[in-house]
Amino acid sequence: MSFEHLKIHSGPVTKVTLARPEVRNAMNDQTLRELAEAFRAVARDASARAVIVTGGGKDFCAGADVQWMRKSGQLPPEEGKKDARLLADMLQAVDECPVPVIVAAQGNVFGGGLGLAAACDVTILAEDAKMSFSECRLGIMPAVISCWVLPKIGAANARRYYLTGEVFGAAEAVRMRLAHEAVPAADISGKADAIAASVLKCGPNAVRAAKALIPRLSSVSLPERIDLTIETLVRLRSSPEGQEGLAAFLEKRAPEWTR
Repeated sequence: MSFEHLKIHSGPVTKVTLARPEVRNAMNDQTLRELAEAFRAVARDASARAVIVTGGGKDFCAGADVQWMRKSGQLPPEEGKKDARLLADMLQAVDECPVPVIVAAQGNVFGGGLGLAAACDVTILAEDAKMSFSECRLGIMPAVISCWVLPKIGAANARRYYLTGEVFGAAEAVRMRLAHEAVPAADISGKADAIAASVLKCGPNAVRAAKALIPRLSSVSLPERIDLTIETLVRLRSSPEGQEGLAAFLEKRAPEWTR
């Protein structure tokens, strides 16, 4: 698939950049399809280690393209559902990407842009970034993105910011657990690179296993969680990667995956 709304730099750390600065990287149906395909491509790549998502220009993402949203609202209900599912498919592809996804966001991060950030594993914001769940001010609501946003910010924060559309800053986003850290705008790219470099120090299979395990543990009973974690530990500990990592530590050398 060729990409018109994204810039892709492939490698062990794939960089995905939203590339519609003329509309503040607002997402329409094509953008959503391209993002979903970009992340599915990473999922198919056994050599992938991490992804960094950024927005080209002054803003990370202004949310959904309002022109597209208006046209979607004029479709028959079944067609409208298909259009709405594009956002869900994209966010699910990001969430289920088997390697860590790091987002570095600056400027305006509104609506669907916040949904994209919430679907990522690590969120870094510029200190002067501005966020808003602005959908209710457009006569709609933050619906699909709630599947990823609500588990992070909780109902109490959603009641305030969903129902008012207020703009809030990076410090508030960190307080709500919508972001992990806020740094000076000039430093967000370097911070994302540093986090990706930390990922590369870890065993590739161990990282993938850890990412896959986290959501599974929230959906099963305590006895099942115990069994699942024991099985995972035993499998990783006896694997070639696990044995190499343990040997490297004892021998005071770098493991082979960092070379």
